[in-house]
Amino acid sequence: MGVYLLVLVGTTIGVTDATRTCAAWPACGAGLSLPTTASGALVVGHRLAAVVVGLLVLAAGVAALRTDTSRRVRVALGVAVVCYPIQAAMGAFVATTGAAAPLPAVHLLIGLVIFGGLVAALAWTLEARTGDPDDGPVADPDTLAPPEKPGGDEGSRPSLPENPIPRTRALAGAYFRLMKPRLMWLLCLVASAGMALAAGPALTPRTVVLTLVGGVLSIGASGTFNHVFERDIDRRMSRTNDRPLATDVVSVRNALAFGGLLTVGSLAAFAAVNLLVAVLGLVAIVFYSVIYTLVLKPNTVQNTVLGGAAGALPALIGWGAVTGSVGIGGLLLATVIFLWTPAHFYNLALAYKDDYARGGFPMMPVVRGETETRKHILWWLGATFVGAGVLAAWASLGWVYVATTVTLGAVFLWAVIRLHLDRTESAAFRAFHASNAYLGSLLLAVVVDTLAF
Repeated sequence: MGVYLLVLVGTTIGVTDATRTCAAWPACGAGLSLPTTASGALVVGHRLAAVVVGLLVLAAGVAALRTDTSRRVRVALGVAVVCYPIQAAMGAFVATTGAAAPLPAVHLLIGLVIFGGLVAALAWTLEARTGDPDDGPVADPDTLAPPEKPGGDEGSRPSLPENPIPRTRALAGAYFRLMKPRLMWLLCLVASAGMALAAGPALTPRTVVLTLVGGVLSIGASGTFNHVFERDIDRRMSRTNDRPLATDVVSVRNALAFGGLLTVGSLAAFAAVNLLVAVLGLVAIVFYSVIYTLVLKPNTVQNTVLGGAAGALPALIGWGAVTGSVGIGGLLLATVIFLWTPAHFYNLALAYKDDYARGGFPMMPVVRGETETRKHILWWLGATFVGAGVLAAWASLGWVYVATTVTLGAVFLWAVIRLHLDRTESAAFRAFHASNAYLGSLLLAVVVDTLAF
């Protein structure tokens, strides 16, 4: 995280031209003077932090050589140790000469290579130290006892109250649950961040409201169709066997009608923004409801990875709502969401490993085991950090974004490392919630940095 902090702070300093206030090396003036401005102090502080972090990287490399560490860990740390002085020298050259592109971009790339080497070394080290041969894939999901259905057996599922008012409330709650409301806040934040990144004259209250209303309705439609298509599987899983269709509180016909109504409402709101947003909204509904639910989820272990495209589409919708096109900024934000999804959802898959096995879903822990899944979480987390760093460089995001992604990123990383060490259901849920906090805060920081500063 020290390396990651240096990369983001260095990028932000370069964007704000703070290096011009201290263009000497290693300090200001003739190279030894103390800074006289806040921006100069920031530049010198960045250089001092680089020395401290460099010593930590060197210490990690030395420790790998002095201990019984695998060859691949030593190679990964070796790459970081070798690249670090090159990175520092290039940073000094760029700062003192004001070198133009592509040197600043190369400087950023080398920093990300160093970070990648450290992530790889951490992932392989944790795999060797915490891997358990007994937490492998589920050999025969049919041997798992099915959970009890609500009320005990098929004939005693929950029924609606007879009194009209409680009955209406129960039905309203059931239809609301079909819409998967827990997904709405985060996906609406994704769309909001997309709009903020593309902020310009076209960003009006009308655009924001229509885009978010369309987003809420499209999420509701996708969730409803998902409930319909998975109703039989939901009855076999303890986390889903009380859903409205699994318990027959809502009929399939009514759910399909409700989903269709939400789809029409969503497309109407999106079309009022522009045609591109309406097309992307329809793609999002079809992708999640049909491609992910019926094709990817039950048939491939990469369902979570490929399904991340569904969560990434709101970024393109938000960008397209403002610009009327699919731009680089929207694609970069969508990439961050896509990379984050496995690091987020694999935690839930670990917590419900047996449940997913009962449902017949080839989730990563079911097919490849918990040790492999935990390693993949760390890989995808590292990739998410890299994507967030590239977004910061491209969009010239400021200090709110840097502080947020580093601080909440460190919390997320800590939770993932604790998951490796503890290997418990509670640790998986902790990492799952940390992932939500990280992305939610990151998206809010994008909005604040682009609109308020």
